[in-house]
Amino acid sequence: MSPDLQPVATPSREAARLIPMQPGPARRDALLSYLDAVRQGLLMIDAGGTVIAFNAPAQRLLGDLAVTLRDNAAALPLLRALRGGSAPSRRADLDALRHALDRRLPALFEIGRADHTVQAELHPLADGGWVVTLEDVSTRKATEARADEMARLDPLTGLPNRLHLRERLAEALARLQRDGEACAVLLIDLDRFKPVNDTLGHPIGDALLEKVADRLRSTVRPTDTVARIGGDEFVILQAGVRDAAGTQALARRIVDLIGRTYMVEGHLLTIGTSVGVALAPDDGVDADRLLKNADLALYRAKLDGRGTYRFFEPEMDARMQARRKLELDMRQALARREFQLHYQPQLQLQSGALSGCEALIRWYHPERGLVSPLDFIPLAEEIGLIVPIGEWVIRQACRDAMTWPAHMSVAVNVSPAQFKSDRLVETIISALASSGLPARRLEVEITEGVLLQENEKTLQTLHRLRELGVRVSMDDFGTGYSSLSYLRSFPFDKIKIDRSFVKDLTSKPDGEAIIRAIAGLGKSLGMTTVAEGVETSEQMQRIRLEGCTDVQGYLISKPIPTEDLARVFASYPQA
Repeated sequence: MSPDLQPVATPSREAARLIPMQPGPARRDALLSYLDAVRQGLLMIDAGGTVIAFNAPAQRLLGDLAVTLRDNAAALPLLRALRGGSAPSRRADLDALRHALDRRLPALFEIGRADHTVQAELHPLADGGWVVTLEDVSTRKATEARADEMARLDPLTGLPNRLHLRERLAEALARLQRDGEACAVLLIDLDRFKPVNDTLGHPIGDALLEKVADRLRSTVRPTDTVARIGGDEFVILQAGVRDAAGTQALARRIVDLIGRTYMVEGHLLTIGTSVGVALAPDDGVDADRLLKNADLALYRAKLDGRGTYRFFEPEMDARMQARRKLELDMRQALARREFQLHYQPQLQLQSGALSGCEALIRWYHPERGLVSPLDFIPLAEEIGLIVPIGEWVIRQACRDAMTWPAHMSVAVNVSPAQFKSDRLVETIISALASSGLPARRLEVEITEGVLLQENEKTLQTLHRLRELGVRVSMDDFGTGYSSLSYLRSFPFDKIKIDRSFVKDLTSKPDGEAIIRAIAGLGKSLGMTTVAEGVETSEQMQRIRLEGCTDVQGYLISKPIPTEDLARVFASYPQA
């Protein structure tokens, strides 16, 4: 017997070697009494294939499997019984057993009946016999099965996770190749979920996710798969798709169902969802491509206003490639000094003099030419570039304003991401110090998006800016549902009336009333009121009559480069 075929030494195996093939009854019984105390079951088979000895654990373990163990019984039927698994595997199991016996090789296999599993090891002996050890592995197998199951489930919702989804998708694609059965992937991303986590805490957010999971389960068939693959991302794998109409109906149900109000631990919550859909085989026949194309469709749904669904279209990929190229170019634009600031003056109605300018960023791309802020600002916010870009705007605006008349201020827009940055106040302090601009000549414009979280940090930042002497303006006032409440809570110096109200002055009878109300509110609170988007003399006259203090718009000047400001300044009286 070659050394590599020797069984690993264990107490039971060593003891088995001590039993002679033909022991005397007394000695045999004494040795078996010792072996009965061993945890493992033990069988001795002689060179002729007869069971010559076994211990009590072996008898008990095999009895649990409905296998009868007798002295001097032929071993081959026993081994066949042990190897007798399910019908599909029985032939292969018996062939493997025959191979081990014929070549006298060690063998390891499991015997399972219902929830009972025994592991058997066959070890050849030098004299032609065999030792068989048996061990109950039911608990271990159950633990492994449970661990395997848990590795495929999302612990919060109990839904299949990304790994399990991949397995189900592979099965669906195999059916597609084999039977032509189409399937669909619906990628689901919750809208307005992050504010729930931020304002109410993660326990409420988790409870909301569980309710979302329940709703998704309720809207699919038993043959479909609902999975959670990330924070607020879910996937539905729709099997047996006959046409796009059925998938479209499912996507519509999802948008409607997720958008309904939730009651979570006493809180009434309303969120929404965006859905991207990819169909197999039209949109791909492998998992990666289907998921990628569903993601592209999801991105389109978000661009189109969220709370909707979109099916993948081939041109989406081309648009995404163009977007990636724009992202790469934008990451280099700061270093290449491709950003510029234009300034739009603001006019004080009482004096007729210019009171300041709003800084507006422009991107002059060497190949694309002028890139609209509508194209690159949302992208900058999405990829995290808005903070360094915003910091550059603050520093450059302060430097430029130092060349203007001493009474004129400069206003810079601060995005929600930049406002929440720990560096905002420090950046402003540094910009003022390096430029020499007095703090009173700098205005920070924020929108309602900055104030959605009325928390201590937001208040702290606003007060720190006021302590520096920097003025704070609320931009686009009147467009948010809670703008009035913010005026009570936050120390604003200026209200900027959204251009939509100015535009409606001549077309809607309530336009004047709205401007009058905002102007009156600003006056009572000691705030400057600036009407944006003034384009005609008639609009300016009406705004003057309604009590606004300042105006801004094309009637005064378009946004212009800093080198053209001197000409505009000269055309207005000095304050």
